[in-house]
Amino acid sequence: MNFIIDSDVLITAKNSYYAFDLCPGFWESLLSNHEAGLVHSLDRNRMELLQGRDDDELVKWIHESVPEAFFRSTHEAAVVDAYSEIMLWAQRNPQYFDNAKSKFATGADGWMVAYASVHGCIVVTLEESRPESRNQIKLPDVCIKFDVPYEDVFNVLRSLRVQFN
Repeated sequence: MNFIIDSDVLITAKNSYYAFDLCPGFWESLLSNHEAGLVHSLDRNRMELLQGRDDDELVKWIHESVPEAFFRSTHEAAVVDAYSEIMLWAQRNPQYFDNAKSKFATGADGWMVAYASVHGCIVVTLEESRPESRNQIKLPDVCIKFDVPYEDVFNVLRSLRVQFN
């Protein structure tokens, strides 16, 4: 199994239950599972995460502790082609309002689904499916549409047998 971590997982973890001072083991587990070839994120997520302040703990962790290879590149042709297909689906989908389509087009979610579909990865997110939504394109719904598996962070930690002692 290869997991691609969404930005929301890291931001929420930092801001709440896995804050750096409360649970350094969470952050260590991400890096050790990355070294084992199991956990990654994407360059597009990195760009989102680095929009925080320079003194933000997550920004500092990325700069000081996270290897560059943690953030996989989305620039390969097969990923770009898959992303184009996902964007066409989103833009042509009459269910969603224009502001939802615009927000989706500027974020990393479409890239995550494209990368995961090309590389057989599992998307890790805290978002929940909301197929009736009109004002937001939810990552799990895009995963479902394009047959990409997704999990929440807690199921992933269990499947990786992570324990915080």
